Amino acid sequence: MSRIGRKPIALPKGVKCVVEGSTVRVEGPKGKLQTLLPAGIRLEAQEGQLVAERENDSLAALHGLTRALVFNAVEGVTKGWSKDLDIVGIGYRAEMKGKGTVVFTLGFSHPIEFPLPTGIEVAIDPKQTRLTVSGIDRQKVGQVAADMRALRKPDPYKNKGVRYAGERLKKKVGKTGAK
Repeated sequence: MSRIGRKPIALPKGVKCVVEGSTVRVEGPKGKLQTLLPAGIRLEAQEGQLVAERENDSLAALHGLTRALVFNAVEGVTKGWSKDLDIVGIGYRAEMKGKGTVVFTLGFSHPIEFPLPTGIEVAIDPKQTRLTVSGIDRQKVGQVAADMRALRKPDPYKNKGVRYAGERLKKKVGKTGAK
């Protein structure tokens, strides 16, 4: 039994969900998203809620996955998704260049320009050490945040780099001097 798959998805006011063949289109105040339905899984609207149902028990994993993807789309078009990043290190910072490019200074000999994909917005605090990546597509927000983190991963010895907000690092001890 898929416990996640059996949970109904509440549709808030102002959100429309249309199932056409194997695609689900979700429209809300923040935008539109599309999600694919695997074969054997169908969505039914019941009293202002969506319920995912499967044909047989061999589709249990896809049942939960499909319900989670549709739920993420509904949440995205109503509230949106965001991910916070912290930049730690002396001289490390980020700034916006125009509307769609973030310029990182991360201790390399050159600044790194990071173009933003469509549908993703970045807000940088005045200290230029905290970024908030936001958008309606949860997968895209997470991927952009992961790509930004990969520019300079947190160093376990000096604790410098780009990390997720609240990410705990295990600091390693460096070399000890010869005796």
